[in-house]
Amino acid sequence: MSPKHVFSTKLLQWFSQYGRHDLPWQHKRNLYRVWVSEIMLQQTQVATVIPYFERFMQRFPSSRALADASQDEVLHLWTGLGYYARGRNLHKAAQIIRDDYADHFPENFEAVLELPGIGRSTAGAILAQALGQRHVIIDGNVKRVLTRLYAIEGWPGKKDIENQLWELAESLTPMDNLTSYTQAIMDLGATVCSRKSNCPACPVTDLCMAYKREQVASFPTPKPRKTLPVKETQMLILKNDKGEVLLQQRPQTGIWGGLWSLPEYNHDNKEELTNWCQQQLGLMVKEYKIQPVLRHTFSHFHLDITPIVSQVKGPANHVMEAANRVWYNTHQPESLGLPAPVLKILNSHSGA
Repeated sequence: MSPKHVFSTKLLQWFSQYGRHDLPWQHKRNLYRVWVSEIMLQQTQVATVIPYFERFMQRFPSSRALADASQDEVLHLWTGLGYYARGRNLHKAAQIIRDDYADHFPENFEAVLELPGIGRSTAGAILAQALGQRHVIIDGNVKRVLTRLYAIEGWPGKKDIENQLWELAESLTPMDNLTSYTQAIMDLGATVCSRKSNCPACPVTDLCMAYKREQVASFPTPKPRKTLPVKETQMLILKNDKGEVLLQQRPQTGIWGGLWSLPEYNHDNKEELTNWCQQQLGLMVKEYKIQPVLRHTFSHFHLDITPIVSQVKGPANHVMEAANRVWYNTHQPESLGLPAPVLKILNSHSGA
């Protein structure tokens, strides 16, 4: 038996006893449920995804239900999960499946790969998990397993290292039992060969070069660290006489694309705030209060948010002329997609 065949055999034996078999998308398994789970699991841990997935399936039990929903409703259920482009792409893909594939998720790899938000590994994982097709997968967990198994030096995000990992993953992937194998290798990386490795529980230590060299903690090579830049913004919490807060919908592209957020006032001169609100929003505001800074960290920068609270004078009808603005009742919230820090700010002021 070749070492590569030994790897898959040992891995599948381990998976049958110790793998994860009760994840919600593994039951009533179909292409739609697996697809949604794989998108949610991109850069997000299983424990975080499960409640979002269950709520999502309850509201959108089929691809057609998702396609027919509004983007606001989709992003509302995505609020807090992060990486919102995933939600927008999921919604767009569902509409393509409705319009071009008569509500049937495509079963051809190239067709799946063309859908928004789906790359090579995700397409392979969907078809392997749902249909048992033989496709190679490489997510973060699999990269960790492979770099340790073969003691591969260099950050896995570099193209030449990534290409090497694809070749190794291809050579290890068996010809059958793909549903179990793809889940097994992801589970191994997530539960045993994790950042805090548990080598005594690993079924393939006898094959692992990093383990034999006592260098498991050295792999994978970390990404070269850069100091994250800090950006600043000021968000206005403008309340009308009903206690509702003004929200604006952000552009579809860029940070928090398509989500509803607080108006941003990015001027150093606070004395001009009153004039700015009148000119830009058609609102007269009373005295304002500056709140403590809230830091939100993205993958590439920190965002320091300074909330500024103010009461709107008189009727606030003029602002409603803009289609991308709403008055938001924090006590009876609408189904709108909100960035996590904005939701945090709104919740902290819902009783004020």
